[in-house]
Amino acid sequence: MSDAPTIPDYRSTVFLPKTDFPMKAGLPQKEPLILAKWIEGKLYERLREARAGREKFIFHDGPPYANGDIHIGHALNHTLKDMVVRTQTLLGKDAPYVPGWDCHGLPIEWKVEEQYRKKKLNKDEVPVKEFRAECRAYAQHWVDVQREQLKRLGINADWDNPYLTMAYFAESTIVSELFKFAESGQLYRGAKPVMWSPVEKTALAEAEIEYEDIVSTQIDVGFEIVESPIPELVGAHAVVWTTTPWTIPVNQAIAYGPEVEYVLLSISDPGDTDAVVDQRFVVAEALVDQFLKRFHAIVGEEKIALTGDWKFKGSDLAGTITRHPMHQLGGFFAKPRPFLPGEFVTTETGTGLVHMAPDHGEDDFTLCKSVGIDPVFAVEADGKYREDWTWLGGQGSVINNKFNAPDGPICSDLREAGGLLAASDDYKHSYPHSWRSKAKVIYRCTPQWFIAMDRPLPDWHCESFAEQRWDNEGGAIERQPTLRQVAMKAIADTRFVPEKGRNRLGSMVEQRPDWVLSRQRAWGVPIALFVAKKTGELLVDPGVNQRIVAAVREQGVDAWDPANAAAFLGEGRNPDDYEMVTDILDVWFDSGCTHVFTLESGRWPDQRWPADLYLEGSDQHRGWFQSSLLESCGTRGRAPYDAVLTHGFTMDSKGMKMSKSLGNTVNPLDLMKDYGADILRLWALSVDFTEDHRIGKEILAGVADQYRKLRNTFRYLLGALEGFEEAERVTDVAAMPELERYMLHLTAELDAKLRQAVNDFDFNTYVRALTDFANEDLSAFYFDIRKDSLYCDAPGDPKRRAYRTVLDTLFHALVRWLAPVLVFTSEEVWGTRFSDADSVHLLEWPEVPAVDADDARWSKLRELRTLVTEAIEPLRRDKIIGSSLQAEVQLPETDLSPGLAELFITAQVTTGDTLTVTKTSFEKCGRCWRYLPEVTHDGALCDRCKAVVDG
Repeated sequence: MSDAPTIPDYRSTVFLPKTDFPMKAGLPQKEPLILAKWIEGKLYERLREARAGREKFIFHDGPPYANGDIHIGHALNHTLKDMVVRTQTLLGKDAPYVPGWDCHGLPIEWKVEEQYRKKKLNKDEVPVKEFRAECRAYAQHWVDVQREQLKRLGINADWDNPYLTMAYFAESTIVSELFKFAESGQLYRGAKPVMWSPVEKTALAEAEIEYEDIVSTQIDVGFEIVESPIPELVGAHAVVWTTTPWTIPVNQAIAYGPEVEYVLLSISDPGDTDAVVDQRFVVAEALVDQFLKRFHAIVGEEKIALTGDWKFKGSDLAGTITRHPMHQLGGFFAKPRPFLPGEFVTTETGTGLVHMAPDHGEDDFTLCKSVGIDPVFAVEADGKYREDWTWLGGQGSVINNKFNAPDGPICSDLREAGGLLAASDDYKHSYPHSWRSKAKVIYRCTPQWFIAMDRPLPDWHCESFAEQRWDNEGGAIERQPTLRQVAMKAIADTRFVPEKGRNRLGSMVEQRPDWVLSRQRAWGVPIALFVAKKTGELLVDPGVNQRIVAAVREQGVDAWDPANAAAFLGEGRNPDDYEMVTDILDVWFDSGCTHVFTLESGRWPDQRWPADLYLEGSDQHRGWFQSSLLESCGTRGRAPYDAVLTHGFTMDSKGMKMSKSLGNTVNPLDLMKDYGADILRLWALSVDFTEDHRIGKEILAGVADQYRKLRNTFRYLLGALEGFEEAERVTDVAAMPELERYMLHLTAELDAKLRQAVNDFDFNTYVRALTDFANEDLSAFYFDIRKDSLYCDAPGDPKRRAYRTVLDTLFHALVRWLAPVLVFTSEEVWGTRFSDADSVHLLEWPEVPAVDADDARWSKLRELRTLVTEAIEPLRRDKIIGSSLQAEVQLPETDLSPGLAELFITAQVTTGDTLTVTKTSFEKCGRCWRYLPEVTHDGALCDRCKAVVDG
């Protein structure tokens, strides 16, 4: 039986943190309950009331497409948008968030048509109003689905009153905006090549195109020269090269480079080859080797003898005439094919001679038009040659690989005619595809409606436009500026985050062609125009236009119906004299008008025009940013936004583009079920979203750990502040201990850094600053040092009171600062401490006192603390000591600051020659576990603890 004295149990006298806030988050279960509470309590509406009359910040939501569940790109995009609105609201501004959806267009038609095909129905046989009704219902279904999914992500918006481009008032506004372009002379109808999808049977905008690498058939074709100012060329063959064999049946000319050097090649001794017999070829001198390599592949290098008879400059070819290799068909094919000078001709690849098909190329169209050669419209909407076309009539589709193959009908006919010099299906290159159908597109010349980029705009009367000064390198522009010039000036006046967005959008606008507005589909806003049949002139009558707008406002797009033509035209006009345009508008024009019916309409009184910010992915430089810019510049003389923020794309964990076919997609709905929305939000706001970024299991595991540390910080604060009341607060900051003043100083520095990050929309820095502060300044430093005071000092001790006062300041600051990031967790934290309080999201930016501190001195002390900790670790590892409390530290310092033992959490700090750590000989206090000289034996109390216990 031991005679050792029993050590009293002092645990009940220690003031340990107490809180019901659990370490295990359980976000997938808790978040829906919190969301339901927000909805029931009308949080969004109450925020509007609370911020009424304050400085406004207007963010205008770019409409996602109402088609399918949200994907990870939606989650990132809307989290960023929500972060913008929440941080501006936190700053005390009135920052409404009106969400919207793009509801018209081909993707929805495509889906409804798929349903028809499953039922073996033909869409063209369904009444158009019935078809539109199904499209409208389909869009509404996905609006409702996506709305709930975005709510679950914690996006706080006016979900009960979103804007929809298919709402009748929106459709009528879009028509009204179209009329502004018509009435100002910016709208015209013309025939020129546009991107065309044979699969979808409609024109496409550049924003609807994506480029994919493909392998095409490349062919070299000889056009016999029948007339030339260089007599030696007559009878020779001009060689053209193309990767679109299907355009040869509509060739009308050949382009040469005026400054390019050409050579006349003579090839003889063909042996057994029938393809070429003693022929002469004209090609660019720089491309002879490329041509011969392809030619040898067909003929055989050993079977030809080559001589270069003549060399001449391209400009010498002016006046040269060739004939089509299929000239024997007569008619169109028997017409002469002139040589034309083309500045676009290069010697990068091919033969240096470019065959011209004005139906199917922008350069082709422009060059041929300059000499009176018009398109022939040989290729139909479905990609087949029209039935009456002499060669290959009714055949196609022209995008079919077999149709263009070396053994396909085009090459076979050319080979038989002696015009095919080389053909191989091995040319790898990038080619445009429809981003919806993924099918190849073509340039196809069709009559379309355009908005001119380079026509002078009307004489504006609105003040915002009148105040503009339009300058270029030559000085002030005397005539009215063009849409392109106005847009470029607007880009210069806009703030871009990141800055590189300015050049990206600017280069696109600077080089873009006229805007193709028309689409040959059914589900969309009609180009509600009348054209006089006799003259082809567009009817521009404000009265007619007003009647059309009023009808669309009442009936939607179905109002544009032949049955209403007479009512629209009014007395004195016969509907039989007018063509009623049946095309619909490019959906980018729809979305380009959202600023009008959302910001200007008055339907959302909290809005105003222009917006402070547009925010979308970087692909929208050619999409919504641009269409909104052009629409607004064409009707209002300036951009509809003051700033544009763009984000990159989300890749998988290996940096690969996500694709269902690759099986590497990440579903945000699954992530919210597994992790919770706050984890997903924290990921979105932690990455450098201005660049392409990654997501994957390991990355999310790191984010979850980051969240756990933040949650643990809140848990400590809640426990440490248990029972804190105003009477305990230390109001005189100067009377606080130096460490408390230093922490308030760091908090003020953090406040400034966060404000700057909000101003810069730099949310990666915002989150990183908060997490670093919580982990490094609080948990690893301040909380670690002060836990002894919290646990063991008397409740009324000045140092403990000062500590808890600073903790209260930190709590109020952190819960507000993190509320835009961890929207659900912050609400849980706030409700845990103040159960009867209102939502944390109604609060404003915290007031943090400015406190001075000696940064250099504290930086040195913290560096020294790190060195001491590193020096202690070997003793702990070797079990010489159990914790740093048993360590005595010697420092080579002559002027030691008081309280270093507390700072280092050691038994004692003394002066020595070098940094040395030894085990203390002091005894351990039975209550605070510190090793102190006044403790007489192990388990006895130190003076501080004895005073607390004795009361």
